[in-house]
This record gives sequence, structure tokens and C-alpha cells, in this order.
Amino acid sequence: MIPLRLDKVASLADGRLNAAPGAEEVTGVQVDSRRIAPGDLFVAVGRGAEFLDDALTRGAAATLVPKEPFAAFAALGSAVRDRSSARVVGITGSTGKTSTKDILAALCAPAARTVATEANFNNEIGVPLTLCRLEPDTEVCILELAMRGLGQIADLCAIARPDVGVVTNIGPVHLELVGSLEGVLQAKSELIAALPAGGAAIVPAEFAVEREDVEVVRLGETQAGLEDGRTVVGGVSFNFTAQHHAANAAAALAALDALGLPRPQRIDVEFSRWRGEDRPLAGGGLLINDAYNANPDSMRAALAHLAATAGERRRVAVLGDMAELGPGAPGFHQEIGAEAERQGVAALVAVGELARGYLDGASGIPVTRWAPDAAGAVTAVGEIVQPGDCVLVKASRSVGLERVADALAAVSA
Repeated sequence: MIPLRLDKVASLADGRLNAAPGAEEVTGVQVDSRRIAPGDLFVAVGRGAEFLDDALTRGAAATLVPKEPFAAFAALGSAVRDRSSARVVGITGSTGKTSTKDILAALCAPAARTVATEANFNNEIGVPLTLCRLEPDTEVCILELAMRGLGQIADLCAIARPDVGVVTNIGPVHLELVGSLEGVLQAKSELIAALPAGGAAIVPAEFAVEREDVEVVRLGETQAGLEDGRTVVGGVSFNFTAQHHAANAAAALAALDALGLPRPQRIDVEFSRWRGEDRPLAGGGLLINDAYNANPDSMRAALAHLAATAGERRRVAVLGDMAELGPGAPGFHQEIGAEAERQGVAALVAVGELARGYLDGASGIPVTRWAPDAAGAVTAVGEIVQPGDCVLVKASRSVGLERVADALAAVSA
């Protein structure tokens, strides 16, 4: 991190600041005392105040108990951003944000000193924490920007001040909070509105950009090929085969071009955890662990990937609730159940109250089960999954279906 003097920290963040003896500056920011490195500032959020002494023991330069945590993080992240000459890329969208971020980080790393969002540190705390990882020589910073309501992306952009904005797509997400697809579009458009004159906006083909002072790159239908078990997009060979990742790669390549960085011929991407992870199962089976999150568009993409990957193996889908879809949630779940049937799913486990809708829409699937939660799903999966099956596990984060994926993997270990 670009160092901040402790007197500057004190002026930025209202709260109780306690410095270690002899400390004059901080060189990192953490909210987890277990991650403290010498010189870090430990910001105590919630129960974090119980670990102040632990942070100092681990070498923290100072601890901070802020009166208003979000304001404190915003001020710290903005201060580091002020001191950095790095070009910042902001990525948002209804699906594919994290994967596009992962792909762009892999593309940038060979040519520029790059900092990117860890996992999905994409909110009022995660974005400032990422900015607080900027070093004096950082050249590119890649930020994932999430929203659960109007104005949130605008607030994040006020801290991050992106030079390049990527909107991967617009789909039915967070409808409980924004009301409609028009509300989703309005929220995502906050990223484009925040770009400076001369910035670059990378958007879906139908996305309206009412600015003439930014470069606009429109994402059309992705042209992708398969060579030696790898996907080729824009002349670059990637180590994945899922078609939805090809669209994410096209968006990442457009951002790479906007940064003026060269396209490599071949790149391997390390995707964030629980996003389409492939693991072998007994009898030649395969687990596709996509348990991190879900919405109707990402569910359709995951089911298509299951069908493309399974080959002759029996297709099993373990699908949990899709959250925050508002009054239309039952209909969306029925549609996904019907999509599972269209994609040749032979056994379906629905997890959660909303997930009952999958079963309503999938009346033709031979084997179906319902479970109230992840623990019940583990039992149901144990009853129906057979050696050699190809199993997709996917749900919104609140369902916690990684527990099912872990149980399946443990059986095959």
C-alpha cells in the first residue's frame, strides 16, 4: 500500500485510533486480524473490536474503531487512490463481474503491475480495501463493483474514480431493491456516468450511453472457437471451455485494449472460488461447483454448460433459491426448472422454499427431490447421485450450497 501517516489516518477517519509504540505510518489496511502484516492498520468492524490486542500482537502499526465504518473505509480508500497514478477499471453487470475481473487480471499481469479485487470484495468495504492495496508502482487496478440498490455504484465510483467502465450485461437481479430491469439498467449506468472525459465505456450492444466525451465499445455476439481443449477469443487462447466465459473474455479483452496493453497469445485464468470449479467424482463423474451465487441468466448459462460438459454422463442439477427477485421470483424459478428439463437434466434436487418452483417447471424430469436447506440437500444428493454422473451445484450465496459440493468431493476423495 502507498503509505499513509497516522496523523493523516486520524484526520480521515473519525474514531478511536491506537498506535503501536514508535509507529508513524500504515502500509496496509485489514478488517481481519488474522491477515495482519507488520505495518498494517486494523479497522475493527462489528465484533472486530474484540481482536484489537490480537492485531497489535501480530504487528499492526495501529488499530481503529471507527464511528462510521463505511465512511472511514471510503476516506482511506479515496486517500490512497489520490496518491496513485494507476489506471482504474470498474466492472459491473448482472452476471459475470467476478469472472470478467479474473480474466482481465490474468490478461494485464504479464504487461503491467496489477492489483485486482480479491474474491468478490466488491462493496462499501471491499472496494476501499482493494484500493488500499495500491503500491507506488501499481499501473492497473481492477475493481468489481456490486450493487443492491440505486446509488451504490455511484458511491463506489466516487471513491474509485474509474478510467474504464465495463458493464458485462443487464439481467433480472436485485429486483426486490430496484424494481425492474429498467432499475437494473439505471443502477449499472451509474458507472458510465462516473467516467472522466476521455474514459472508455465497454457496454452491451443495446446499452444506451448518453455521453459524447467517452469512447464507447459495444459488446456484440462473441466469436469463440475451441482448440486443444481451450477457448480462443480475439486471438487469445484461454484455459476454459464454458461458453459464458467466452463472453466474459470478450469484455475483458475490450478493457485490455482500452488500457493500451498487448494481447497475449495464451493465458491461464485462475477463477475465484466456487465459480464453475470442476472436480472429478467417482466412476468418471464430474462436479461443477458454481455455488457462489445465482440469478436467472447465470442459471441458464450454468445449465447450458452442464449439458455441453456432461457428454454421455447422466446430468444432475442441485439448484437452490435465487434471491432478491421480487414478486416475480416464483415465475423465474419455474422458468429455470423448465430450462433444466430442456437441457436434459435427469435428476434435480431443489433446495429452499423458492426452489419448489423448479419442480413445478420441470415436471418431465424423471428424478426430483426437494430439500429445505443445504443440510437436507446433502442427504438428498447422497440418495440419487450415482458413480459417473455429471453434477451441477448452483444457488444464491445465502443458500450455502458449497456444503453439498464439499460432501460430493469428500466421497470421491
